[in-house]
Amino acid sequence: MKIIVKLSQVAVLYGFYLAGSWIHDFLHIPLPGSIIGLLLVWGLLSTNLLQLKWIESGAHALLSVLPIFFIPATVAVMNYGHFFSGKGSLLIPITIVSTFLTMGMASFVSQSVAKRMDKKKAGSECS
Repeated sequence: MKIIVKLSQVAVLYGFYLAGSWIHDFLHIPLPGSIIGLLLVWGLLSTNLLQLKWIESGAHALLSVLPIFFIPATVAVMNYGHFFSGKGSLLIPITIVSTFLTMGMASFVSQSVAKRMDKKKAGSECS
């Protein structure tokens, strides 16, 4: 039964992706459809029109396999070895530094949001 719930929640998230792609194609917005779908999910979650429990386990299932989605992009970089020769080799340390900065900022934001939610839970339990 749990697998059916996760699959249906992933289908809902995929529906938001499709809706974002449709909005992108229809309105010619200069954002990818996946980002528009993400903004739709965020907006609906922020306004409580979409409950987190409706998509939570499906989102966790997708997040658990997220690193697999980066493998094709990482392997594709090997096709551009000629680009990194010469002065292009400066891109390697820039890429490494920017990756660590992105990881650091993402962890900082997620930890601060988690702490804020814990404080909010503790405050509502005391009341």
